[in-house]
Order: sequence, then structure tokens, then C-alpha cells
Amino acid sequence: MATSPPFPSHPGGPLRHAHWWQRTWVRYGALTTLLAISGLVILALVREETGTEGFLVGLGLATLPVPLLIATFRWLDRVEPGPWRNLLFCFAWGACAAALIAIVANSFATRWIATATADPSSADTLGATVIAPVVEETAKAAAVLLVFLFRRRDFTGIVDGVVVAGVTATGFAFTENILYLGMAFGTDQLTGHSGIASVTAATFFVRIIMSPFAHPLFTVLTGIGFGIAALAADGQHIRRIAFPLSGLLLAMGMHAMWNGSSAFGEYGFFAVYAAFMVPIFGLLTWLVVWTRQRELRTVQTELPAYAVAGWLTPAEPYALGSMRARRIARQYARRHAGKAAARSVAQYEGYATSLAFLRHRGRRGRAGGDFAVRERELLDELWRRREAARPALDHAARITAPPVPVTAPPWPVHGAYGYGHPMPYPAYNPYRS
Repeated sequence: MATSPPFPSHPGGPLRHAHWWQRTWVRYGALTTLLAISGLVILALVREETGTEGFLVGLGLATLPVPLLIATFRWLDRVEPGPWRNLLFCFAWGACAAALIAIVANSFATRWIATATADPSSADTLGATVIAPVVEETAKAAAVLLVFLFRRRDFTGIVDGVVVAGVTATGFAFTENILYLGMAFGTDQLTGHSGIASVTAATFFVRIIMSPFAHPLFTVLTGIGFGIAALAADGQHIRRIAFPLSGLLLAMGMHAMWNGSSAFGEYGFFAVYAAFMVPIFGLLTWLVVWTRQRELRTVQTELPAYAVAGWLTPAEPYALGSMRARRIARQYARRHAGKAAARSVAQYEGYATSLAFLRHRGRRGRAGGDFAVRERELLDELWRRREAARPALDHAARITAPPVPVTAPPWPVHGAYGYGHPMPYPAYNPYRS
């Protein structure tokens, strides 16, 4: 067996004559500084509104739904996991930058409306139903746009859009919950209420128990729009603009309806919750899970061509297209070779999935001009990790393989390696008797 890939690693690297603002460390530094300043300012503003004790109570209660929401979005992203740094950026943007923009802009707009109309109650209603949805959803969408533009390789479809948007909105809701829960606690301190009858308990029930998914649900609509745009070919400029804008408008509309539910009567909130929020949440959940399963089918369909060419073993396409088999492979590697091997297997799975998606886009003319370079990079990464990954994936395939034929697609591997003709592939599963 060959001990090295039949091509050199891609020699590309940073531009030698790149301007200072094009350097990655400069952009990272500027972005980190921006988020840090935003975080300090929003911390001071929220603490001023709630007081120290209210801030601590709000912080403790607002933290409760965050791990569950992050784990849910991370589970959705398990087929082709994106880098943690993207999720950290999205959460920090939502919790710091987007929240700061929303507080400042909403306060300014509400005061301006109250001054112009001399009707504070009308200003509060307009601010909640018109201004807040536009400002907040635009601020959250900025994070999705930044990842879409500058982390394009990590943003390839609907699931990526949902994850990026959902994590951003989770960060935003986290800060907003600290503010509302802290203010509710301060109100209870003044009125002497406590227990179930307190404002804090009511706020906790509505925001943390009933609707922790509200902000993620709104912004996910924007993420889906960007995800559809990511599937478009390079020349489809109208689609790349129209779908994100449509998703953003839907997010604003749903947010406005949610904020204005109190205007529909005493039970308006519960009517909107039951008639719109829950059904839309269920529909989007089904869409995302269906898309996730479709991604797994894409892996099983596209990778056999690389097995034909000798880059993968015959069993790997099936194992890589099954989340259960992937988990078994990582466990096998950890048990027999340690955590480093398990990490290599996880990386192998991620690179193989990216390769399958790249080939899928390439066959439809949506891979871009760097298809061959990117394919070469991914194959190189797989080759480096094959010694740890192949035994684990073969073991997982033997355990989970179905009693059905596994066949290759009728198209060949193409690109920089000269695989111009299809090759025979065994129409059977070697791990089933």
C-alpha cells in the first residue's frame, strides 16, 4: 500500500504581499476587541438597569436554557461539524454586539417616538412591535452575514444557516433574559412579592420555560434564507440576495407578531403561542431533521466514487453516512488507541463529509473555481488520518452494516487526478454473509 498520497500537499498559503487589513490576525484582533468592548458596555448597562443583586439573579436564571440550546444546535451540526470558533463568535456577537445595538437603538427610537407624539404608551407599543423586531433581527443577521462572507467553506447549506443563526440568537436571548429577569427581581424587591406569585417567577416561566426557543426561532428563518443562498451557483446573484432578505423579513414579521401578541386581548399571548409559535417550531424542526438525514444520504451516495478510486475502503461510505456507525468508530478508536486516535477519527469523518458535499456541489456546477484545489486538500487530510480512522470505520461498518447491496454511483471521480472513467464497484456488502 502506498505510504503517501500521489500528489503533493497544496502549496498555497497566505499572500506574501497582503495588505495589513487582509491579514487574518489583524481581522481576528479587531473583531475580538469589538466584541470585548461591546461586552463591557452591555454589562455596565444591564447592571445599571438591574442592580448588582438583580444582575446576579438574572444571570443565574438566564444561563439555564443556554446549554440545552447550544447542545441542540451542535447536534444538528454533527453531520459536518463546523469549527467551535464560529459558534463562539456567533454567541458572543448575539450576547454582546447585537444586544448592545438593540438596547441603544430601541431606547433611542422609543424616546424619539414619545417626544414626537407626546404619547409614551403609544411609543412603547410601536417600539415593541415595529422598532424592536427590525433592529434586533438585523443586528442578529449581521453575524450570519459575516460567517457567510468570511467563513464560506463552513457555510454550505441550510443546516449551517440554522446553526449559525440559532447560536447567535441564543446569545442575544441570554443577555435579554438577564435584563428582564433582573428587572423583575428588582420589582419584587420593591413590592415584597416572592415565590410563585412574584414577577420573577412569572417572567421565568414565560421566557425560560415556555419560550426559550423564541429568539432562535425568529433568527433561524434568516439562517435558512442564507442557507438556501449558499446552495446557489456562483452566477445566481438574485437568489443569493433574495433568499436572505426574504428570511430576514419573515423573521421580523414573526418577531413583531410575537411582541404584539399582548394587543390581541387577555389571552392573545397564549393564542399566538399555540396557533403560530408551536406549529412553526414543529415545522422548522422537521425541516432541519429532514435536511440532516438528506446530508447523510448525500455522504453515502457521493463517497463510493472515492472508494472505487482507492481513497476509501469499500465499507467507509456506509459507515460515514451513519451517525451510529460514526459514534461506534470514535468509541473503538478511543478504547484501542486513546483520545488522540478518537480525535483523528472525528476529524476524518468531518473531512470526508466535506468531501462528499463538495463533490455533490461540483456535479451540479455549484462548487466554484477552487473545486480541484479544495478536493485535493480534503483528500490529503483524509490520507494523513487513514491509519487511525480506517480500522475504526471498518469495525463500525461490520457492526452496523445493513443486509442490502451497496453500489457505487454511475459517475466517476473527476477533477485534477485524471479519473475520467467509471470503475467497477462490488455490488455487495463484504461485511454481511
